[in-house]
Amino acid sequence: MTETPRKILYISGPFSSAPAGYDPLHATEHNINEASRYALMAARRGWVPFCPHKNTAGFQHTDIPYEFWIEACLEFVRRSDAILMIPGWESSPGAKRECALATLIGKPVYYFMGDGIPGPETGVSN
Repeated sequence: MTETPRKILYISGPFSSAPAGYDPLHATEHNINEASRYALMAARRGWVPFCPHKNTAGFQHTDIPYEFWIEACLEFVRRSDAILMIPGWESSPGAKRECALATLIGKPVYYFMGDGIPGPETGVSN
């Protein structure tokens, strides 16, 4: 018996961009927590979420340059079935690049507007 592959939803939003009221030190932690919240919502809808915020948390303190991490994230966008833009993404240079790539290569792009996350049964194909 062959199992149908699960659909992967890439969670895109700010990582280090500070939302109003946050200092740079606490902004990244806040953004990671927020992205995690959306990843859990996506899992509850049936997606396999990929949350780069969790994948790279703490790596901003290493000697590996930002460009390496954004290129890695763009590769994950290519391999995902769809992308979800979470609130605040417009203030993030990295999220804007992820959205532009997804659009360019024809991946479905969803924008969270408070009315939930579409399920993977929406016709997303790999």
